[in-house]
Amino acid sequence: MKKDIHPTYYPNAVIKCVCGNKITAGSTKKETGVEICAKCHPFFTGKKKIIDTAGRVEKFKSRQALARTSGQAKAAKKKK
Repeated sequence: MKKDIHPTYYPNAVIKCVCGNKITAGSTKKETGVEICAKCHPFFTGKKKIIDTAGRVEKFKSRQALARTSGQAKAAKKKK
């Protein structure tokens, strides 16, 4: 293997979650930050929680509401 081309490996790197959980793992970065981990993820906790990034949930709900209203308008026109 060539020397000095591989990144430094940190066997005790720290991964910090937004919820405050800290995980120690091997990595090429000394510290890493994550938004969600196994301690706070809804799949593992069993709690239903919507994790919204950049208003995607609101955009989806507004599109669904618009589709419902336009669908109802089309159905009303067909009845006439």
